[in-house]
Amino acid sequence: MADQQPGKPRKMRTSVKGPLMFSAFWAVIAFFAVLIFASGGSARAPRFDLAFTGAGIAFIVTLVIAAMLSMSYKDNAEHLGKGSGVNLSSARKPSHGFGGTPRQSGREGQDGSRPGTSEPGTPDADGPAGR
Repeated sequence: MADQQPGKPRKMRTSVKGPLMFSAFWAVIAFFAVLIFASGGSARAPRFDLAFTGAGIAFIVTLVIAAMLSMSYKDNAEHLGKGSGVNLSSARKPSHGFGGTPRQSGREGQDGSRPGTSEPGTPDADGPAGR
């Protein structure tokens, strides 16, 4: 409210016109829908009482929802708009879940042996193959 200047039109977010038009649109749709479907066909008289009731309910509900959504609106912080984005690189990333290729940790020795084994390429004694 403090950034408004007298004599200039309000921003769309602080304007009342947008939510009122939105609610009026849905009220008109509800009015005609209830008018057509509540009468039960063209042989009976239209139910204007139910149509006005449905239009009023639709208007109030959509106006309350639009008001709650406009009150919950908050601009992003300035630092979020800076930078080049997240994960824009197409380089292969190490997998953290199932089904991916295992990460090379560099713990194997120069001869290809695993830590804790005496022969190159043999599984540890505690591993699945040693049981």
